[in-house]
Amino acid sequence: QVQLVESGGGLVQAGGSLTLACVRSGRPFRRAYMGWFRQAPGKERELVSGINWSGETYYADSVKGRFTISRDDAKGTMYLQMNSLKPEDTAVYYCAANENWSSNPSSYNYWGQGTQVTVSS
Repeated sequence: QVQLVESGGGLVQAGGSLTLACVRSGRPFRRAYMGWFRQAPGKERELVSGINWSGETYYADSVKGRFTISRDDAKGTMYLQMNSLKPEDTAVYYCAANENWSSNPSSYNYWGQGTQVTVSS
């Protein structure tokens, strides 16, 4: 079993920055595809960014140029650096792990509990 725990959410003004972290524990999952999803009230959960075991990254168009994903497998941790935040980035952010890339949240086997990000205008 794999456990994921997010941290780093909070309240920030528009234009500000936050860094989310996702710590992975449990059984080794070295070639996992790791992703950050978010879900705003009344909206579907969407893939914001992802990274595979070799470091290849994916970004949704809405966050390209503002968010940066990274992973440190030695620490079992994935990060999401979020800059130039906008009110529309407000959501609960979840980290997830899967064997393969997918933008479909139902494809992911392991999820964290989520961390709230609120961007005020």
